[in-house]
Amino acid sequence: MSDDNELFERLVLEINQAGLSWETILKKQAGFKKAYHNFHIATVAAYGEEDRNRLLNDASIIRNRLKVDAAIHNANVILGLQAEFGSFKSWLDTHHPKTKDEWVKLFRKTFKFTGGEIVNEFLMSTGYLPGAHDKSCVIYKEISKLSPAWIIVD
Repeated sequence: MSDDNELFERLVLEINQAGLSWETILKKQAGFKKAYHNFHIATVAAYGEEDRNRLLNDASIIRNRLKVDAAIHNANVILGLQAEFGSFKSWLDTHHPKTKDEWVKLFRKTFKFTGGEIVNEFLMSTGYLPGAHDKSCVIYKEISKLSPAWIIVD
């Protein structure tokens, strides 16, 4: 995954999944895409109080003030990372590899609403931490053929 907006989407969905089932998030994914303007980072970063209220009243997403505020805050953080590193992905790549604990510490220092499980799931799903697929898994074998060596961590 190399598109920053897709990475941002994954982060927002992982944050919203906290305390809920992944099935709930998947059922609301289309609502999230619409409500958060297809996860366009610059657009979300520019959200003001009117947008915040719109999101908190939108039944098609998770209406939790802390999670909504985190999405807006984190979009602004990513804009800063893009300015400094060229992209959110480049920032991730600059810090790779790290242990889960090192990643969690970095994410907590950098973003809002990013506890251990959220960071773990985000990084596993994007290939920065192992665990999404066992080495004996057919998908793992296919991914390892397609992905650069650095993304497959033993």
